[in-house]
Amino acid sequence: MCGIVGAIAQRNVAKILLEGLSRLEYRGYDSSGVAINNEVGVRAHRAVGKVQALKNKFEATPLDGKIGIAHTRWATHGKPTENNAHPHFSGDDLAIVHNGIIENHEKLRTRLKEQGYVFKSETDTEVIVHLIHYELRDESDFLLAVKNALKYLEGAFAIAVTLNDQNHRLVAARKGSPLVVGVGIEENFVASDQLALLHVTDQFVFLEEGDVVEVTRDGVTIFDSKDVIQERPVHVFNHNVDATDKGEFRHYMMKEIYEQPKVIAACLEGRISDNKVLTDCFGVDSSFLKSVENVHIIACGTSYHAGMVAKYWIEDLANLPCTVEVASEYRYRKVAVPKDTLFLTLSQSGETADTLAALRKAKELGYLTSLAICNVPSSTLVRESALTLLTNAGAEIGVASTKAFTTQLTALLITSIAIASEKEALSAIKEAELVNSMRSLPAHIDEALKQDVAIKKVSDRFANKHNALFLGRGPMFPIALEGSLKLKEISYIHAEAYPAGELKHGPLALVDEDMPIITMVPHNSMLDKLKSNLQEVAARGGELYVFADKDAELQNTEGVIFTEVPKVDEILEPIVHTIPLQLLSYHVAVVKGTDVDQPRNLAKSVTVE
Repeated sequence: MCGIVGAIAQRNVAKILLEGLSRLEYRGYDSSGVAINNEVGVRAHRAVGKVQALKNKFEATPLDGKIGIAHTRWATHGKPTENNAHPHFSGDDLAIVHNGIIENHEKLRTRLKEQGYVFKSETDTEVIVHLIHYELRDESDFLLAVKNALKYLEGAFAIAVTLNDQNHRLVAARKGSPLVVGVGIEENFVASDQLALLHVTDQFVFLEEGDVVEVTRDGVTIFDSKDVIQERPVHVFNHNVDATDKGEFRHYMMKEIYEQPKVIAACLEGRISDNKVLTDCFGVDSSFLKSVENVHIIACGTSYHAGMVAKYWIEDLANLPCTVEVASEYRYRKVAVPKDTLFLTLSQSGETADTLAALRKAKELGYLTSLAICNVPSSTLVRESALTLLTNAGAEIGVASTKAFTTQLTALLITSIAIASEKEALSAIKEAELVNSMRSLPAHIDEALKQDVAIKKVSDRFANKHNALFLGRGPMFPIALEGSLKLKEISYIHAEAYPAGELKHGPLALVDEDMPIITMVPHNSMLDKLKSNLQEVAARGGELYVFADKDAELQNTEGVIFTEVPKVDEILEPIVHTIPLQLLSYHVAVVKGTDVDQPRNLAKSVTVE
């Protein structure tokens, strides 16, 4: 989603801001801009498209100054145009950048117009900067004017504001959108993501909900939601030098697909012994596992698909009821909470707005406790959840999630086994078997990646396709949903997924020689049923792309393209069968010539509703 960078230093901040925006490109955006304070006022460049377009403007007309703010915008209010790009201004000296959505912007806009303010954009953001300007009429102190203006705002926001005054400071605030402070030597920074500032600092202060911060060259002053000054701890970023480097790969997505054996091993490390799951991985007090009688999983997008797989595992292994729900639906309905229900959230970024809102609602509803499975240890979701299990996937840059998904599945399997073991629904012998299977998972993923060349050849057949159908049975149905999502995200091919047993209830009407049918056929108890479903497709001229292990006894025939997947323990099948679907989506997108890492209209971290 939108990205914020702000800097105040003894040196020119233009390069700092532009580099910060470049590091935020992975989040998804459609325009960008920079505003810099100097002796003549606030001066800015804004551009539609890639950050490079903004850099070109700086090369033609440099801007110098020691205080500045910058932004990448993902359009919500108003089309992607230069007028709608941030920063926005009120007068010649006041500028703002903003992430989030102001829900009462129309009412505020009307009031401000009555006061003589002229709006130059369609955005909700311009309302904030004019409101601060209006407060400055009666309150000469910049910080207090910002605080007063924030009282009128309804919705979610992270903002950074500069005023070309003599106090040399910028003011920032957060409510519902992430914001961090970067700490340097005689220079300080703000950003919506740590990655934006790693070229200038590795020390960060994470702002809490409702915080307002005054940033100068010499220090940072944080006011909490009750306007009380707070000392928040400084965290040192744990560098991964490979995080933002594509290395030998053409795209981040492919790099991250190939990182999966390594990151799954990292997710397992310290969580399993020779024969059991180590329950202290959930925190010092893991006694909640014995008390769990129900599990409620809340997530969005790819994370929701991971939760759907976990439902099969939890109900099979622990014999406990498990419900899985999209966060944006959960937060707006009346929820009945069974006794001793574990509230489990999933998010790659830990900043997903709907998931955070669901967690805050759940805290008022009497759940047993909350557990977050997340990839970002410093995220809001982690900080606000009672318990956390980190996926340890490392920074994921590609918008289409790959390694974050499979590490979520790995963490969910650890959780499922832990609950089953503590509830005594799983024998020690069976737990040891499952743990031994998990230990081999990285090697199986590595083996699955060896089909890359074969899958690349298959992808050429999708060059002129406009639709695709994914099928799966049991826990493979959520994997079919994930495969469908990946294909549509990055290749723009319309794709749907169905349980294979539902073919005769509608989807069979879509099947013809122009509709590729992709399905996973693991050798398990559902094999014969699934083969019958595939015969229904073949009989109607459908072109089948089958991913199966060799024991399924399938082979290439007319209308059937078979790709072998490693034979694994049944419980690992959803994770391993994900790999060929990721590779297929990637190669099809390359064939179609789309932007793999930054697909149109999408963002990496969805921080608004």
